[in-house]
Amino acid sequence: MKRFFDIVTSLAILMLCGVPMLLVALLVKLTSKGPVLYWSDRVGRENAIFSMPKFRTMRTNTPAVATHLLDDPDRWLTPIGEFLRKTSLDELPQLWSILVGDMSLVGPRPALFNQDDLVALRTEKGVHRLVPGLTGWAQVNGRDELPIPVKVEMDAFYLSHRSCAFDLRIILLTFSKVVRSEGVKH
Repeated sequence: MKRFFDIVTSLAILMLCGVPMLLVALLVKLTSKGPVLYWSDRVGRENAIFSMPKFRTMRTNTPAVATHLLDDPDRWLTPIGEFLRKTSLDELPQLWSILVGDMSLVGPRPALFNQDDLVALRTEKGVHRLVPGLTGWAQVNGRDELPIPVKVEMDAFYLSHRSCAFDLRIILLTFSKVVRSEGVKH
């Protein structure tokens, strides 16, 4: 049922957001050199690596680390990068990852391939068995502001309490958080 919901909802969002996504792609292309999409190697279900697309918000020569590990994240942003991140528009291409089954609408956010501490804690708690999500319980409870151990506790809570009703609650909370740009760092 969850997979069916993911596919139908992703297709519906793609149809609704197709034109805005084309406009974002055009803006990315016009405001910075390089590809429109950034394909990030991420850790998926059972710790398998997959490539996740995002609209590119950073310059092409940015080191492949979590943004909070960069010395001065602002200097790496493209002219529209901050706006795309603040509005979460950079995340829309991940609908592709949902359609192909690498991601779900709701689940723990996929870790970067080199976030060994996060991956190890998730594996210890059994969270690695879940398909990662576009949004998740940790996302609506602090997002980028959460320290890794707290994020993993939120992910473990989701693992033990997941249901259709809980997923719908997380999706509704996500819309609220995105509209208010809560919990977003660069």
